[in-house]
Amino acid sequence: MSATAMTGATDTADHPVDFQTHPDQYRHWRLSFDGEIARLDMDVSEDGGLFPGYDLKLNSYDLGVDIELHDAVQRLRFEHPEVRTVVLSSGKDRMFCAGANIRMLGSASHALKVNFCKFTNETRNSIEDASEYSRQTYLCAINGMAAGGGYELALATDHIMMADDGNAAVALPEVPLLAVLPGTGGLTRVLDKRKVRRDLADVFCTIEEGVKGQRAVDWGLVDAVVPASRMDDAVREQAQAMAGQSDRPGDSAQGVELTPLQRRFSGDVIEYEHIVVRLDRDAATADITLKAVAQEAPSTMDEVLKQGAGFWVLALARELDDLLLHLRVNELEIGSLLLRTEGDPGQVAAYDALLGAHGDHWLMREIRLYWRRVMKRLDLTSRSLFALVTPGSCFTGFLAEILFAVDRSYMLDGIFEDEEPDQTPATIRLTDSNFGPYAMSNGLTRLQTRFYGHDDRVVAAERLIDRDIDAEAALTAGLVTFAPDDIDWDDEVRLALEERRAFSPDALVGMEANLRFAGPETMETRIFGRLTAWQNWIFQRPNAAGDQGALKLYGSGRRADYDRTRV
Repeated sequence: MSATAMTGATDTADHPVDFQTHPDQYRHWRLSFDGEIARLDMDVSEDGGLFPGYDLKLNSYDLGVDIELHDAVQRLRFEHPEVRTVVLSSGKDRMFCAGANIRMLGSASHALKVNFCKFTNETRNSIEDASEYSRQTYLCAINGMAAGGGYELALATDHIMMADDGNAAVALPEVPLLAVLPGTGGLTRVLDKRKVRRDLADVFCTIEEGVKGQRAVDWGLVDAVVPASRMDDAVREQAQAMAGQSDRPGDSAQGVELTPLQRRFSGDVIEYEHIVVRLDRDAATADITLKAVAQEAPSTMDEVLKQGAGFWVLALARELDDLLLHLRVNELEIGSLLLRTEGDPGQVAAYDALLGAHGDHWLMREIRLYWRRVMKRLDLTSRSLFALVTPGSCFTGFLAEILFAVDRSYMLDGIFEDEEPDQTPATIRLTDSNFGPYAMSNGLTRLQTRFYGHDDRVVAAERLIDRDIDAEAALTAGLVTFAPDDIDWDDEVRLALEERRAFSPDALVGMEANLRFAGPETMETRIFGRLTAWQNWIFQRPNAAGDQGALKLYGSGRRADYDRTRV
């Protein structure tokens, strides 16, 4: 479905954003392949902005450019098992990437700016995820200026090579030029990933022109500088060396084509093959039902490969991923997501067992990693999250992760007395999937996070693996928040949603982001925590976004008029 077919009461109502695309439709990236090496070249079309009012000059980017990048990273993982190393470079002469388009940022709503930064962060994290867990490593070849988000893109790769020609340089000039911070984890990655010394990082982040040549290597900002005349050969040699360390299966493996999702938007109902969403704009809720497939789980990987993108777990992950992105950007006033499941728990358990039994197969590894990324996308979505467990639910194994991702869960104790008489009381079922493969951004499982500081509760939950746990037992084990009976169910759920509706959305965003990530900090949690707090705040300050602020005046030749008060 084209973006113009979407409707929604948002600040993007005139230009709703569609996150589906295909290499045949790319305007800003070129994919090419040479055996185990792929090239992903950024060649942004100046007149290809997602919204009117700005030109994407100097390989600068907007959300549309990153939607294509996200799609390319996904396809490289699923459609090209033979690819072991991806060379990320530029199709422009003497220009790598100027970063996020400043005129786009200056004219965008606050919500669009922050959602744009969050999506770019998640996309760059997916590159790092591919390198670490799929062993599809990324090499960045910088052939010109890599400024702001352009350098942040390079930071997401495993190895950075830069031409030593007096022109190529890396820079994070947001503070001196724009009065904002690098929005895609730049400060965090410079310190935590590149291990740049703090005082040198301070200098680097205040130099508009950036750092080039051997100094960039000495400071740890890049891994190597190479004479321009040798750049192509050096990049090829490094890419081949990196490919030799990968366990990707090679050209003997069959990839899986990510075919277009089938979606239908009809008023306030969104229908996918396995997900149905009903929007209630008055209540500001999205009621989301994930449906288990009726057909039995395949018994072999050959059958899974034959089903391809139609394999239920992969299809469901893609649909939920697309839905979360759509709601984030196009439905800003939908404040609460109600997550339900529907189907046979035994069928879900069979698929869950299949995922575990073939976890070493490259495709099953990718599917499990994708579900982990989708669950992280849910964790990081700035909406109040509720799970509703009722007769007919199938919160089993990997689907049970939803119960531990939400802010509150309600499980019906018994059945709905006024409905069909053949109801069976709801149960939930834990499997090995809830104790390892789907870790959160903090590096812990959701159950470890839920019971942080109470390891005995995690051990007790592990003893419940493969049991059908009813409402009373789930409540006792701490697996759900509340277990009302039929008499109280409607009132408890209604009051919770009305309460949420009455609170400040800004306060809820901050509260939820703080409460969802107990335990240790990681580079990933710091990136998103700092985006939620610092960048969210700075993006609204007059020094950046006011009429006399740096974002508004950039390129005009006028200096920003700063309020010098330190806050």
